[in-house]
Amino acid sequence: MADQTANPTSLPVPATARTGPVSHAIFRLARLHRMVAGQILRKAGLHPGQELVMMHLWDCGPARQAELVGVLDSDSATMTRTVQRLEKAGFVRRVPDPSDRRASIIEPTVASQALHREVERLWGELEEATTKGCDDAERAELLRLMSKLECNLVERAFGPTHPRTD
Repeated sequence: MADQTANPTSLPVPATARTGPVSHAIFRLARLHRMVAGQILRKAGLHPGQELVMMHLWDCGPARQAELVGVLDSDSATMTRTVQRLEKAGFVRRVPDPSDRRASIIEPTVASQALHREVERLWGELEEATTKGCDDAERAELLRLMSKLECNLVERAFGPTHPRTD
């Protein structure tokens, strides 16, 4: 393992990662962010990822499950479990797709509107926990740099003709 004194994080930085310190830092950050998000979202009875499904439905309206899989970069099995759990909690309902009887449309329920306000509040709590100690300029710089990294990875994953996210 690499010298831990240079990086006092939750995971030791392996010597092999010395050629990718930014990538290793992103891995550590994403892991911790998901853990804290889970702790915060649990207050609303949600698991990480479920709030993203709900956010999409609240913003864009009812959607086919296949659309949710694509938009949220999930897989069918995970999305099926997520929708089932949200349905069991009363936050979504499935209705038959009038254009394809094999498919269902997932739509937010009236009961999910109270959850909407709670998720918005909890998302703010997560933002504060994540950026605590950063001023507005630092937050803007973080967003700028993360957008740049995201664009680099989108181009690598999908090619240079893929629509940019910036």
